[in-house]
Amino acid sequence: MADTVEFIATGRRKTAVARVRMASGTGKIVVNGRTFENYFTIEAQRLLVTQPLTVTDSVSKFDIRINVEGGGPFGQAGAVRHGIARALLKCDLAMRPALKAEGLLTRDPRMRERKKYGQPGARKRFQFSKR
Repeated sequence: MADTVEFIATGRRKTAVARVRMASGTGKIVVNGRTFENYFTIEAQRLLVTQPLTVTDSVSKFDIRINVEGGGPFGQAGAVRHGIARALLKCDLAMRPALKAEGLLTRDPRMRERKKYGQPGARKRFQFSKR
């Protein structure tokens, strides 16, 4: 057990935070104690999550355990993608150009705009009444 090297990275997207633990293995992905296919039920989410692995041709080289919390399903998928990309970078610095070219190392800065007082939402105003 001591000879197994584990790479740990954190990924973020919106309000979701993913803690990724990656070790050499057969390509098994476990998210919050559930199988990857069971946790991310939509195909678009699965493609988003596995993008860093497909770009670097390392789909079946690593076993990945992920704890993800906060946000919604797609925010969590984005956070997991970011975390996997960062873990791959820790594993092998030669993967950096490929990951960088796809924009997988950049944390997406877009956040939900806060609701303002005196309004029903962030931008929406109450209906104007002339009389």
